[in-house]
Amino acid sequence: MGDTDPSAVVRMLCEGRFGEVADLFAAPLRSQVSATALREAWAGQVGRRGVASAVGEALDEPSEAESGSVRVPVAGDHGEFTVMLSLDGDGMLTGLRFAVADWGAPAYADPERFEEQEVTVGSGPLAVPGTLSLPRGTGPWPGVVLLSGGGPFDRDATSGPNKPLKDLAWGLASSGVAVLRFDKMTYAHPARVAELENFTMSEEYVPHAVAAVRLLQGRPEVDVARVFVAGHSMGGKVAPRVVAAEPSVAGMVIMAGDAEPMHRAAIRVVRHLAALTGDPSMVDFQETITRQAALVDSPALSLDTPAADLPLGQWPGSYWLDLRGYDPVAASAALERPMLILQGGRDYQVTVADDLARWQAGLAHRPDVMIRVYDADDHLFFAGTGPSVPADYARAQHVDPEVVEDVARWLADPSVEY
Repeated sequence: MGDTDPSAVVRMLCEGRFGEVADLFAAPLRSQVSATALREAWAGQVGRRGVASAVGEALDEPSEAESGSVRVPVAGDHGEFTVMLSLDGDGMLTGLRFAVADWGAPAYADPERFEEQEVTVGSGPLAVPGTLSLPRGTGPWPGVVLLSGGGPFDRDATSGPNKPLKDLAWGLASSGVAVLRFDKMTYAHPARVAELENFTMSEEYVPHAVAAVRLLQGRPEVDVARVFVAGHSMGGKVAPRVVAAEPSVAGMVIMAGDAEPMHRAAIRVVRHLAALTGDPSMVDFQETITRQAALVDSPALSLDTPAADLPLGQWPGSYWLDLRGYDPVAASAALERPMLILQGGRDYQVTVADDLARWQAGLAHRPDVMIRVYDADDHLFFAGTGPSVPADYARAQHVDPEVVEDVARWLADPSVEY
């Protein structure tokens, strides 16, 4: 593992030296996680367990599949948590995550009403594992493929102690919907993804989503004419491309789908967080993200533009060129498919004013588009009060039961107004 001291790495996190820790990332991890994302993840742990007061010695983690995996215990003011680290032979970090409490099923999920099977989505070296949740009883059932947001998410969209896509899958399967969710390629194959040239959002999502739709349609328990796509955040943004690539999809559910250009939204989000936290370092970060967003808008953006010069620091120039030329609202308007668009009123990442307003304006002429706003919900559709902040995601919660009920009802019959 080279000369890197895992406990020293964790102490750097405690001291807020996120850029220095990110400099220790091996190439595959660096391509997926920026210093900013690391800062936000750490803030979530601190929000849940309190400021770190002590860092323990690193302990080997033999149960981990990767060699060089260790765990470092951290004592916070309000409890303990564990930082899991994986290092290569040169002492570079190939993995960094936080161990959290076990997920518990939401009250609206009844495991007796469905069964789950492990499946493989796609083929070849980029095939990914997934989970199929099938209602018990007599079908055929409507089916839905779930797409998670931007970043290297697993099939459950695990965020701290929360698994919002698992909440949704179990809730829908309990209500008579067959659900397929799968690990993103950026989660299952980060090293292979890092080697891909001219990587784009479409390449990240569309091939596996189409394969998942066809897998569901091939199941005898599923009604082939009623297979839908439901995407959260960037998964909702890309859903129209999935339908364009696979016209047999019956319709779309777009949950907190961003419509404002992402590089401009990044400025807004950082400004919001700076105002909430009063952290002076956020002012510098706001200047950085503003400069990076200007590069996305400029003619200078090219396939050769380094990811480090672009917002979030994790996607290449090809990714931003693809995003810059894509309007999800216009793409949706061109599709003759029913849509259910859901938005959290407390969401500061995808907002009513900046994103939902675009969906409403662009689809106002469509009688087959239903829009619902949940005033108490944040970006993950967790209900709460007051301004939403990143630390909220570190508290164990479940997707709003009203959201799950509305999605299940719409999937059963998109033509019924409710």
